Amino acid sequence: MGLTVKRKASQGTRIWRTAGRAAALLAVCALSGCGLIGRPVAPIGATSQTMTVTSPDFRPGGPIPAQFTCHGAGESPAIFWSGAPAHTKSLALVVDDAAAPISPEVYWIVYNISPGTSDIPAGMAPPGAEQANNSRGHARYDPPCPVGISHSYRFTVYALDSVLNRHLTSLRATWTAIARNVIARGRITGHVAAGG
Repeated sequence: MGLTVKRKASQGTRIWRTAGRAAALLAVCALSGCGLIGRPVAPIGATSQTMTVTSPDFRPGGPIPAQFTCHGAGESPAIFWSGAPAHTKSLALVVDDAAAPISPEVYWIVYNISPGTSDIPAGMAPPGAEQANNSRGHARYDPPCPVGISHSYRFTVYALDSVLNRHLTSLRATWTAIARNVIARGRITGHVAAGG
């Protein structure tokens, strides 16, 4: 009898853990604009307001230079944006790879960027902004390093209607907080060839 109860409790724990992981994946996919089978879906906090995101280091859809990947210095490229709504309280930047085997793989999350800021210089985060852990558990920019085939990397800027808790560190908690407060977003995508 006791063994049966323990087995049921263990099964219940596994179900809750699996459900928690599934919920986290759904939140990440919804926010990043991906579907579970690769179709785009509306993000959490979907809005018709769009921002313009550009980079002096690569053109939209073009190759990301080696210095911003694992084949070079590995620093983050400069990102510029405009068009945040007037009532924006903070901004966030998320860099991800939707084609990763476990999609999406997040390379960088910067949040609580001042609403008066309009760019992130190459190789650094804006003063006063926070960085959360990425998919590898690092609170920094991890340079793209595709293996086998080229991958596309998305640099998405989110305008938020709130300043987020500055003690967020986990990928799941940060994605969820961003998703709940999105009022506008914009994106630039670049690609990196395998081996450079």
